[in-house]
Amino acid sequence: QVQLVESGGGLVQTGGSLRLSCAASGRTFSTYAMAWFRQAPGKEREFVAAISYVRFTYYADSVKGRFTISRDNTKNTVYLQMNSLKPQDTAVYYCAARYPGTISLTATEYGDWGQGTQVTVSS
Repeated sequence: QVQLVESGGGLVQTGGSLRLSCAASGRTFSTYAMAWFRQAPGKEREFVAAISYVRFTYYADSVKGRFTISRDNTKNTVYLQMNSLKPQDTAVYYCAARYPGTISLTATEYGDWGQGTQVTVSS
């Protein structure tokens, strides 16, 4: 089990950039798959991006080419670099951890979640 704390959200104009961070507790961070999900008001939580324990990455089609997920196992941190932001990217972004460390696109397969960080993109 890991505890996750997100940071880096905020208000940005269309076309701008933000970098989200998710700091994890625990000595076994490197063995977990990590993912970002998001939830907009009135919508279901949706998959955004994931990175496996061997750094294989996968992205939702809606963010491919604009967002980059990465991890620093020395800092127990996963990042989401978000470029060319659009108003439809507005949501609460959640960090999630999964063991074993292979990627899943399904939220229910992630056992640990952060509290979320708000991202708002103005038009």
